[in-house]
Amino acid sequence: MRHFSFATVLAGLFALLAGTQAFAQAAAPAASWSVSDCEACHDKALSPAYTKSAHASTKQSCANCHGNVGEHAKAMADGKDAPKPTLKGVKASVVNGRCLTCHEKNNQANYDGSMHARRNVACISCHSVHSPKSVAGQLKTKSDAETCFSCHKAERAKSMRTSHHPVREGKMGCSSCHNPHDGSRPKMIKAESVNELCYQCHTEKRGPFLFEHAPVREDCVSCHDIHGSNHQRMLVQKLPTLCWNCHLDGGGHYSQTSDYYSTEKGGVAVAPGAPSPTANTNVARGSRWTGRSCLNCHLNIHGSNSPSGAYFVR
Repeated sequence: MRHFSFATVLAGLFALLAGTQAFAQAAAPAASWSVSDCEACHDKALSPAYTKSAHASTKQSCANCHGNVGEHAKAMADGKDAPKPTLKGVKASVVNGRCLTCHEKNNQANYDGSMHARRNVACISCHSVHSPKSVAGQLKTKSDAETCFSCHKAERAKSMRTSHHPVREGKMGCSSCHNPHDGSRPKMIKAESVNELCYQCHTEKRGPFLFEHAPVREDCVSCHDIHGSNHQRMLVQKLPTLCWNCHLDGGGHYSQTSDYYSTEKGGVAVAPGAPSPTANTNVARGSRWTGRSCLNCHLNIHGSNSPSGAYFVR
C-alpha cells in the first residue's frame, strides 16, 4: 500500500481548489475578474507608472481589454500551455475598437475616419497602458513630439532647422496644432482651416484689414513652412525670391514689379522689355537682395489699414 504524507495531501487539496476556482472564473463574465486575479503572475504589468494612471483608478478588470482571460486562467490551472491574452499581433481595428468603447470623448469618435486608422495605426502604437513614459496621455515616449517623430521623419528633420516652432525646446508639441484622434479635419488640425489655427497664437495677423494681401488671406502655408525652415520667419523661400513667385515685371527682370495694387484689384501690365512704370534708375538692380529685401519698404505685408493702400508700406 502506498503511503502519502500530510504535506502531499494538503498540496493536492490546494491544487484541486485552485483549479475549481480558476474553472469557475473562466466561465464568469469579464466584469467579475479583478486585477488581483492576474497580479500574482503578471506583477511586471502592474508597474508604478500603471498604478498611478487613470486606468488603475477606474478599477477595471484586465479582461476589459485583454481577450482569452478565462481560457488563459483555466489552462494555467490545468498545467497546459495557456493562450496568451496579449494584444500584440491583434489587428489594429480590433485593438482600437476595444479602446474606443471607453475613450469616446475628445474627438476619438472620429478616429476611424482619420489617416492614422486608414494606415492601421493602433492605439497601442503610441500609447502604453502598463509602462507609460509621459506625464500625460500615457505615451510610449516622454513627449508627444517624440512619439510623432517615430513615424514622421520629414517633420522631425524640419524641426531641427534654424527657424522653427519651439517644439524641440518643449514649449509646445505636435498636439498643440494637431489632434491625432480626430479625422474630421484635413491633416488632423485643431481648427477649421490652417489660418484659423495660426490665428490662435498670431492674433495680430488676423485683421480685419482694409487692404488685404491675397496669399495671406488664402493660406499661411503659401509663404511659411510651419514645421521648420532654414529661412527667417519659417519662410518657404528666401526673400525676395518668395515675393517674385507672384510679383514679376513684364520684362522678366527680377528687380521691379508690375503689381502695384492688391491681387484682387489686379496689376498694371508692362510690355515685355519695357521698364517698370515706377522704376528708379538710381537704384541698383541688386539692391533688393540686401537687408530684409522687399520688407525694407513693405513692412505690413500681412495687411494694412494705412492710406498707402495695397503697397503695405506701413
